[in-house]
Amino acid sequence: MATSASLLAQIEAAIEALLTGGAQSYSIGSRSVTKLDLAALFEERRLLSFQVNRESSGGFRLAKMKRPR
Repeated sequence: MATSASLLAQIEAAIEALLTGGAQSYSIGSRSVTKLDLAALFEERRLLSFQVNRESSGGFRLAKMKRPR
């Protein structure tokens, strides 16, 4: 199973490929193919970035809350 960091690297590479001239969709004859949607890649990158940051920081941190007086 791939780690979150390696998945994030793959997402980054896919975004870069699309932004530097890669085709997002194309048609040949009567058939069309759509690759990954750029908006979906950005959303997945956001989620994976959060997960990688959480994993590297050792998990969740709890905030201390004071009761109002």
